[in-house]
Amino acid sequence: MRISVILGHPRPDSFNHALAATAVEATRAAGHELRFHDLQAEGFDPVLPAGEGASSAPVSPMIDLHCREIVEADGIVIVHPNWWGMPPAILTGWIDRVLRPKVAYRFEEGDSGEGTPVGLLRARSAVVVNTSNTLPDRETRVFGDPLERIWKDCIFGLCGVSNVERQSFGPIVTSTFAERRAWLAQVRATVARHFPRER
Repeated sequence: MRISVILGHPRPDSFNHALAATAVEATRAAGHELRFHDLQAEGFDPVLPAGEGASSAPVSPMIDLHCREIVEADGIVIVHPNWWGMPPAILTGWIDRVLRPKVAYRFEEGDSGEGTPVGLLRARSAVVVNTSNTLPDRETRVFGDPLERIWKDCIFGLCGVSNVERQSFGPIVTSTFAERRAWLAQVRATVARHFPRER
């Protein structure tokens, strides 16, 4: 299997980096082909230039690489913090520029874009891992957990990936070493369950 792991966090010492490294290790341990991108470290430009949104528009070599890899992915892992109920800007820009029409979705012939898109991604499953400083019950009660809807319905559901599991860990700011170690183990087990070694 080809597994794409995408990390969106600006600080290399963050717990998000530890979570992504754990997902990478679990992927390699299962013998899968890994495509890993630390968007911040790679200098990914999240700004969608004017005109690039059209399916026929030319794209840079970096965007072309990301598009080809996400199309070929049998599984996807996304790691990012919960900022304002959204992914960080660098990851939102990755969504804008990489999950393009005719790459991640298309519209039926004769549909001018107002209808229901057809998902094109071949990935069997997607795992989304978030960190937060909001207690889970408050996240649901006060904010309605927008990341759940964003990833499951607005992004992966639209792009054809129906098996999506999202895990959120926190509050990070007050977490203990033991809690973080348990969370890393949980991510390792989740990735291994979704993307087991092929026999």
